[in-house]
Amino acid sequence: MAIKRSYDDACAAAHALDLVGERWALLIVRELLLGPKRFTDLRGGLGAISPNVLTQRLGELESFSIIVRRKLPRPASAWVYELTQWGQELEPIVLQLARWGVRSPVFLRGAALGPDALMLSLKAMFRPEAADVQAFSINIKPGQEADDYHICLETGVFTITRAAAPSAQASLTAPTDTLLALAFGNLSLAAAVSGHGAAYSGDKAALQQFFSLFSLPTRAAQADDLEDTTMPPTISTKAKA
Repeated sequence: MAIKRSYDDACAAAHALDLVGERWALLIVRELLLGPKRFTDLRGGLGAISPNVLTQRLGELESFSIIVRRKLPRPASAWVYELTQWGQELEPIVLQLARWGVRSPVFLRGAALGPDALMLSLKAMFRPEAADVQAFSINIKPGQEADDYHICLETGVFTITRAAAPSAQASLTAPTDTLLALAFGNLSLAAAVSGHGAAYSGDKAALQQFFSLFSLPTRAAQADDLEDTTMPPTISTKAKA
């Protein structure tokens, strides 16, 4: 498939933007980083996208070999989209964009997130230096109607899978805003259970430790707050006496 809108620039970064720079393209990638999804699931994660635009973007990403479409085996027998191995290599770029974007002076922190976006925000804001254990295993369900996610830390590697693990140390179900407050705010697990719609089972200490592993970076300075040091000093043209 020919690229309809191109920067016509020989730089590889420009070519990358030709592939994933269209509106919604990288967000579709974000929705597929944790595993395949059906068309309806993608629409659910990208609430403002129209079916026509989603169909167009999926076709473009497939033609660029970033995603593939395949049919699940019986009994599901549903068509899903998933990232190719090369497409999966976009994960660190998406995570770095999240880390960069959250520092924006005008970004609204704490607003509701979709389940996959929330899980990836945890991965982006994970602080490995804060982990004083070698491994943990937690199941998270961000809302009663959401998928289950298994979050694992093993030998310093942080992974997220869109499926619960029976062997997890603890499981927690909570609305996304509650999970955000647990990870990035000052909400305690006890307060989340008593008044914020959370419920858990298993090792309470493991959950408390898990939510201590995340922090938001400081915001970038507003342009108006920056001292302009790039301008040369003013030279007076007043004639000397």
